[in-house]
Amino acid sequence: MAAAFKPLPPGWRFYYLLHPSITVVLGTLCPNGRPNFMPASWNVPVSEEPPTVAVAVDRESYTFECLEHLGEATINVPSHDQVDKVYALGTVSGRDVDKVKEFSIRLEESEKIKPPRWAETIGVIEGRVYQKVDVGEVRLYVFEALGVYAREGLYTKWGWDFRRTNVLLHGAGRTFFLVGRMLRARV
Repeated sequence: MAAAFKPLPPGWRFYYLLHPSITVVLGTLCPNGRPNFMPASWNVPVSEEPPTVAVAVDRESYTFECLEHLGEATINVPSHDQVDKVYALGTVSGRDVDKVKEFSIRLEESEKIKPPRWAETIGVIEGRVYQKVDVGEVRLYVFEALGVYAREGLYTKWGWDFRRTNVLLHGAGRTFFLVGRMLRARV
């Protein structure tokens, strides 16, 4: 017989049961005209019609101010070899630091929105805020995907080609995981 469920110990976070989860980096354009980038592992596709992605952003963050200013963002998908830079982007605020200069983020002009893409990532979704929902301390931004791009040779009709690249799955703190082996259901 399987072990019975037990409550998590005090201080453990409920959402760890849902991790690891893919980490994206939101690229925004702020009121001062400067781009800003923030890692976000609380994100999820929402709908195919219209194509939408939701990302939770703390309402005290600088990214929140930037999203409220323009209502557009790039949702950049970093590869596994960018783990140190992705983590570092989340350790400082764009209010205090020009993250593009501090972390040598190479920019690329977006095709459908004003905020730039992070040029070295393996994929990007250009999105415009479609809906906003306040939940606790965060605002859930639902972005309509206006443009979706992937680095050539790394993507198939089924998703990322994990023989050629990998994505960052955030565990907790500095801990990230990579996608491991593939399983196919027997139907």
